[in-house]
Amino acid sequence: MRCLVTGTAGFIGFHLAKLLLDRGDEVYGYDVVNDYYNPRLKEARLAVLEKYPNYRFARKNLCDAEAVGAAFDEFRPEVAVNLAAQAGVRYSLENPQAYVDSNITGFLNILEACRRYPVRHLVYASSSSVYGNREKTPFSESDPVDEPISLYAATKKSNELMAHTYAHLFGVAATGLRFFSVYGPWGRPDMAAYIFAKRIWAGEPIPVFNEGNLYRDFTYVDDIVRGVDSVLNAPPKPNAKGVRHKVYNIGNHRPEILSRFIEVLEEKLGKKAVIEYLPLQPGDVLRTCADITEISRDFGFVPRTPIDDGLEKFADWFKAEGYKY
Repeated sequence: MRCLVTGTAGFIGFHLAKLLLDRGDEVYGYDVVNDYYNPRLKEARLAVLEKYPNYRFARKNLCDAEAVGAAFDEFRPEVAVNLAAQAGVRYSLENPQAYVDSNITGFLNILEACRRYPVRHLVYASSSSVYGNREKTPFSESDPVDEPISLYAATKKSNELMAHTYAHLFGVAATGLRFFSVYGPWGRPDMAAYIFAKRIWAGEPIPVFNEGNLYRDFTYVDDIVRGVDSVLNAPPKPNAKGVRHKVYNIGNHRPEILSRFIEVLEEKLGKKAVIEYLPLQPGDVLRTCADITEISRDFGFVPRTPIDDGLEKFADWFKAEGYKY
């Protein structure tokens, strides 16, 4: 299979590309490698991928429509996965333009390329943040998602609407995946596992919001990429209106309270944390939990990794290498 993957210098994109390459697929990676977080970590991920003879890479910006089109024209992918995006809820309060540029304009360029150079299937990253601060859990794909509480969430909901429009108007078969708190080796430094590990390792206080009374559907990255791969090979069938577009939750369906997550991480790192309790931040939600009935029914998706095992693998990687970034 010839697969174009955007965001291969990023966390999930790296793991997905590696899974595909290990299987013998051809992968064309596309990533601008910006400095949102330490570029050395991104370069280290790329160095792993570049050892594969069946991997090609374009260091380009999604906002460059000509470059996106050229990548599709050169590689002629059978399928495409758009994982490149400006991530992070809190950073969207500081730099909203970055989210419009990457997540809206950049995604439009991907859709246009899929229209001009037709692919069998486009899979793209959405987010559990589209659900907002809902009291009802687990979050179901049928729940209304018209009250986002961050610009990041608004851009991800916009992606779903844009993909539906291109499926309706131009026949671009597309599937959106709402990711829930992914963690694991090579993870992002702006996410909980990495933030906590780095500060625990250095003996620095870790910021814990709402006194640790936050629940997250933490999902191990290997489970996630196996799910993405299973979806990738099965474009959606036309719905009642003939539109080939579908959105799925992809998560663990086992939310953990943040205080327990920290306790397990302390155990795996072999160090105690210094806790700094802070109030709930704007844009944060109190609880996430994925209803994975639909993706389990359609693709047999079943998360396999309990939090103790996943954090042990993350901590082993962090102690060996991750602390450097």
